[in-house]
Amino acid sequence: MLPSSNNLLTTELIVETEPSKNYKMKFEQNSISGYVDELEAMKQVAYKILNTERYEYEIYSWNYGIELKDLIGEPVSYVVAELERRISEALLQDDRIESVDSFEYDYSKKGVVLVTFQVHTLFGTFDEEKVVNY
Repeated sequence: MLPSSNNLLTTELIVETEPSKNYKMKFEQNSISGYVDELEAMKQVAYKILNTERYEYEIYSWNYGIELKDLIGEPVSYVVAELERRISEALLQDDRIESVDSFEYDYSKKGVVLVTFQVHTLFGTFDEEKVVNY
């Protein structure tokens, strides 16, 4: 006897985007209070992703965070070449982030690279920076 079809394959699925509303992190006061949404929430998302070492914390998926630990001790030419790929890969895991571009590097301080770039999201564009020790 063959199973009967229940029209599951012909049912129209509706995909909903999750809201971006999140708790507001006040970094200067080291506290959390209130809420942020849309572009301000995406700035926090980018900050959290870029400051979480990938594979380091069990609470996060292996798709969350950025890999920077293995850059320690590498030559600056290698670090600069890797940063664009690693930053883009980390941020693009979030489906609300559309692209990352306009990378600029300042490696005038020994052992430190300051990378600035633009993050394009569903809610708008913002500038971001990351200091990386190598």
